[in-house]
Amino acid sequence: MSAIVEQCSCKEMSEEEKFALLADVIEDYHRRESNLIQILHMAQAIFGYLPDKVQTFIAEKMDLPISKVSGVVTFYTFFSTSPKGEYTVCVCLGTACYVRGGKKILEKLKEVLEIDVGETTEDMKFSLQVVRCMGACGLAPAIRVNDKVFKRVNPNKIQQILKLYS
Repeated sequence: MSAIVEQCSCKEMSEEEKFALLADVIEDYHRRESNLIQILHMAQAIFGYLPDKVQTFIAEKMDLPISKVSGVVTFYTFFSTSPKGEYTVCVCLGTACYVRGGKKILEKLKEVLEIDVGETTEDMKFSLQVVRCMGACGLAPAIRVNDKVFKRVNPNKIQQILKLYS
């Protein structure tokens, strides 16, 4: 049985189209402050991150002070104010991972990727983050690349893991 694969004829949305979609989202949530987190999630899904102009747009459409919107964005680690790479590398620094070498893994990743925590490589390939627990304590230390968890990682394995995404 053969499968017919159609090529996607989708195009990247223009910024104007993204703002129009976001305006619709805000209306769908009735411009209520109690829906701010959901609106921010949708905005990040539309834009990929939450730059100042998106936060300002939301604040204006919802009649909220920009400080309220910005405060929520900066409080929750899920939200990002800068563009993310294609792959997000998260290093666990929870107690078990930290004790078993998580800090050395983080240092090696910073060296290899030539970025610091919270930054993205120039080619937009990798972003680097730190998390406090991945639930893999028995197999520490661990890192996650997007949704794949790598366990019992050591600095010597970093190059090999990153090559999977090159």
